[in-house]
Amino acid sequence: MLGIGWVASRTAGKNTSEFFLGGRSMPWWLLGVSMVACTFSADTPNLVTGMVRESGVAKNWAWWAFLITGLVTVFIYAKLWRRSGVLTDLEFYEKRYSGKAASFLRGFRALYLGILFNTLIMGTVSLAAIKIGAVILNLDPYTTIIGASVVVVIYASIGGLKGVIWADFFQYSIAMIGAVVAAYFAVQHESVGGLVGLFNKIPAEQLTVFPDLSNPSVYIPLLIVPIAVQWWAVWYPGAEPGGGGYIAQRMLSAKDEKNAIGATLLFNFAHYALRPWPWIIVALASILVFPNLSDIQAQFPAINPKYLKDDIAYPAMLTLLPTGFIGLVVASLIAAYMSTIGTHLNWGSSYVVNDFYKRFVNPNATDKQQVRMGRITTVMLMVIASIFSLTFLDNATQAFDILLLSGAGTGAIYLLRWFWWRISAWTELVAMIVATIVAVVLVFGIEDGSLATEVLDHNTVRLLIAVGITTIAWIVATFAFAPTSKEVLRSFYRLTRPGGPGWKKVVEEASADGEIIEEKDAGKAWEMPIQILCVFIGAVVIYSALFAIGSFVYGDILKGVILSVIAALGTYFLFKSFGKLRAD
Repeated sequence: MLGIGWVASRTAGKNTSEFFLGGRSMPWWLLGVSMVACTFSADTPNLVTGMVRESGVAKNWAWWAFLITGLVTVFIYAKLWRRSGVLTDLEFYEKRYSGKAASFLRGFRALYLGILFNTLIMGTVSLAAIKIGAVILNLDPYTTIIGASVVVVIYASIGGLKGVIWADFFQYSIAMIGAVVAAYFAVQHESVGGLVGLFNKIPAEQLTVFPDLSNPSVYIPLLIVPIAVQWWAVWYPGAEPGGGGYIAQRMLSAKDEKNAIGATLLFNFAHYALRPWPWIIVALASILVFPNLSDIQAQFPAINPKYLKDDIAYPAMLTLLPTGFIGLVVASLIAAYMSTIGTHLNWGSSYVVNDFYKRFVNPNATDKQQVRMGRITTVMLMVIASIFSLTFLDNATQAFDILLLSGAGTGAIYLLRWFWWRISAWTELVAMIVATIVAVVLVFGIEDGSLATEVLDHNTVRLLIAVGITTIAWIVATFAFAPTSKEVLRSFYRLTRPGGPGWKKVVEEASADGEIIEEKDAGKAWEMPIQILCVFIGAVVIYSALFAIGSFVYGDILKGVILSVIAALGTYFLFKSFGKLRAD
């Protein structure tokens, strides 16, 4: 990894485009692997394990539902991001909105997302590293954090995004091999008795990929709410409605629109269809090997009780691997940790440098000054993330719930702002402020469990309240405040060419003023119907592939074959429909 960083450093320091976007020359396959490597972090197996142990396999719909978000990004927003030509997705604000509100929004979110949110995410990943180090290597938290972060900080700071992306490519390969090896040996444990023993001993309700459809208190929070509300209403890092964060950064670094689309499509397939089952198998096996947390505590008495949650069962299972293989799996988790941290360090520093330092502190900063500030910021972000992991966090699902709630209700804005001229900077500002206040009140002002009903659990009610209040607030703000200036709206439309009825007024007013702003796409049909069709077919393909793999794992060969055929046919129709879309 240090070697990759050193090689990449020969070009990374040339300018900010090289350091933060790899010179905008990255191919789709490399970017797609990098995206999925970033989301395969050291805490992800822990998170999935905690979900499965707490609520069964069906609990994974909490993140499986985000596939819809991902495919909307693939077929609708990827090419728009690439057309925008921005260095970071926050630069978008001053291309789409006008006035001081747009400038404030860009600067504030640069610090809010680039530092606070970003380091919270890195803190959860580092927390997983702490638990893995404690359980497998008997290391204290400080030793783990220092040992785990030094190398990644070095190659991320000297090699820029290109170094991070190439490191991701190798790290993902190692991480997937390690996950499969861990699953294989987990089911060989004497308490499990192979896959047959696993599925005979685990209660059927914990094995099903769909929640009990006869029980509203189970299927509504686990399935209906994620699919009907969560995917479009909630902003979550890596699954932002309309794309954003490091996903947008990868799209912006692509060679062209086709490579941006191809990268995000590969990412969604690998992320949702290929990766989950090794983790799920280990999680299910852990229920038989360590039925209770007290069993883990008895096996590892030196573990700090603060870290004793269901998610720690994953590293506990890894200690049961044979010598040699446990080394391979530990190496794979180190690779997973480094790939995620490397991406977040580069992404977060791009916000701080491009959208705060250069925009507000030193507008005349040279490329060398910006790259130097990027490297300083990289180190600073790692230090803050380490503090989070060592002092505030104790389990992966805790951070997942906090992040999910704090973005509740804002997601629809990120979908609409490209296609409806009336969305303004004030829309986003009000949504951000209200969402934050509501999240704080719901988390710290209301007793845990007090909102639960006969059908909905406390967290689901909390989410729906946050979505409802925030959505009403930003809709009112959209019409209460002045819209974006005509000049900025026309410039943005000319740059990205989103089309559609949401821009009809802007196009007609420009035409009346003698200004033609849609010359390139004039007379061409709006592509949204085909794009939505591609989203639907893509969802069928990837969900069919996900459940086909699960069926083979469960021993239901016939269902696996049927779902595989559906996935194959869907792929054919997907690419046939996809070929009709224009790309520059």
